[in-house]
Amino acid sequence: MKFIYLIFLSIFLFTSPSSLSKSEYLKDLKVELQTKWPENRTINLVFHGHSVPAGYFQTPVVNTLSSYPYLVLQELKTQYPYAVINVINTSIGGEDSKSGENRFESDVLSHKPDVLFIDYALNDRRIGLDSAKVAWESMIQSALAKDIKIILLTPSPDKKLDLKENNTVLDEHSNQIRQLSEKYEVGLVDSYALFKKEIGSGADLDNFMSQGNHPNEKGHALIAKGILGYFN
Repeated sequence: MKFIYLIFLSIFLFTSPSSLSKSEYLKDLKVELQTKWPENRTINLVFHGHSVPAGYFQTPVVNTLSSYPYLVLQELKTQYPYAVINVINTSIGGEDSKSGENRFESDVLSHKPDVLFIDYALNDRRIGLDSAKVAWESMIQSALAKDIKIILLTPSPDKKLDLKENNTVLDEHSNQIRQLSEKYEVGLVDSYALFKKEIGSGADLDNFMSQGNHPNEKGHALIAKGILGYFN
């Protein structure tokens, strides 16, 4: 059964609509990232979400430079040495997508993102699937109206939930986020599936976590690797 599950998970990771379009989704932006001064411009990557993208490791410690937005920046600067890249982190610890949607125009769209990343599912458990869907769709629609590229993230783990189970509340939120990615034809980094794959291969979840629902640097690096697939 474990072998069959791993095959199914691999098929999902590499055949979902978002995965198939990774190499093309940011095609124009990747050209801009290679442009040299003085023809280049500043590229804005905006990360919107809760405590994980904000960089919380063991509350109240915030390891900003070891969180996935800045691991992504570090790798992008290696890959694109001529690029001027701003990582703008609008994430707030403890926030859910409903609160994030309320400040979306003032705090997110004002930065004119070239790419917008949304990561709220861990905290969206308290508002439920329906309310979360309304908030995510509002943010997606507002960003698409301004021709912003969007990459949605499924949640990183919570150690209270068994990653080997497939019907937990985080599975439900992950499935909803995948469906939103397909519906709006926007990017997807399936963080939850990436962690499931690691655990399914025999890895210990504790090696990726700093506390109950906050990844450590290794966990953040796993998420960053998923994001960087869009820039390769």
